[in-house]
Amino acid sequence: MIGDRAHALLSASGANKWLNCTPSARLEETFQDTQSEYAAEGSLAHEVAELKLRKYFLEPIGPRKFNNQIKKFKENPLWDDEILKHTDVYLEYVQSIAHQYNSSPYVAVEKKILYDMYVPEGFGTGDCILIGGNTLYVIDFKYGKGVPVPAEDNSQMKLYALGAYAEYSFLYNIETIKLVIIQPRLNNISEYELSAADLLEWGESIKPIAEKAFKGEGEFISGDHCRFCRAKSLCRARTEFNISLEEFNQMKPPLISNEEVGQILERAQNLAKWVKDLEEYALSACLQGEIIPGWKAVEGRGSRQYTDIDVAFEDLKSEGIDEALLYERKPLTVPALEKVLGKKQYRELLEGKGHVKSEPGKPTLARESDKRESITNKVTPEEAFKNE
Repeated sequence: MIGDRAHALLSASGANKWLNCTPSARLEETFQDTQSEYAAEGSLAHEVAELKLRKYFLEPIGPRKFNNQIKKFKENPLWDDEILKHTDVYLEYVQSIAHQYNSSPYVAVEKKILYDMYVPEGFGTGDCILIGGNTLYVIDFKYGKGVPVPAEDNSQMKLYALGAYAEYSFLYNIETIKLVIIQPRLNNISEYELSAADLLEWGESIKPIAEKAFKGEGEFISGDHCRFCRAKSLCRARTEFNISLEEFNQMKPPLISNEEVGQILERAQNLAKWVKDLEEYALSACLQGEIIPGWKAVEGRGSRQYTDIDVAFEDLKSEGIDEALLYERKPLTVPALEKVLGKKQYRELLEGKGHVKSEPGKPTLARESDKRESITNKVTPEEAFKNE
């Protein structure tokens, strides 16, 4: 089960960090590996997903045993009934792949994968490995809803694929690799295909990088990969990157160019993330009694709560206060109502009868790599930032 998962120093999930910043893995060892509530929620959802796949593909789990296990999961304080819906999306996707084949494909669930032939002591756990015909599927279930994670050129997924290929290529004639990320809370199902030859070539190309990372050698490099690094708050390389503006100070013309605007925006986005990480670290340190010169932890703005709302409102009504003043009635938003009704009933009763229209979102700035289509001359900048 998920809770028993161990992590390699050069983990697949952290590959984006150590491939870009080779000394980061050893530096992270000096920090305690704490699990956030979001990670714990994700682990719970993964356990439910694992149970469903095992029941369908691998083990004769009867309804009684299955329901008892779900009942145990529901005892977890982080439980939300939406977990059942979102894990169904994952199960249905794997089923759809399996049903493409005339004979039952090979399926492994929560499979320990070794990729140490490319990365020193490299191992991990693949959510689902499926082999049908000449195709190896590496399928990853992600419960997060922060940002969509693409399967395209995904280092974590390619490391899992390397390990799976090494284990199964002796038994199956694998020619094609399909990497799939299923992120149901963001309606994101991302697929990426590459040949086995291209995968193996990539594996060879990262060997020297992985060797440096395992030894803690190389240069510290700041970038988007810092987001999930345990050293992100105190890393000197990230600090120097974010506070150094010498190259911009040396600009001679009175007006900066569009190229310089792009560079500064890139720096500003990283700077905002870095300052937030610093604030979180400083608050935690102050609460633990450490000294951050010039700063201290204080009690934030409090809130007022009813001791017993029913008793309070009955008392108000007995004093002659109109009940209509005590409640606020407002319609649910379209996304909220879809959540209440469920997608099928929502489509039938609202979209199907023309009660819902889609309005384009306000123009927003995005990185060039964003898959959304570029737009021009839609509204003025003043209109775009109005009421922000």
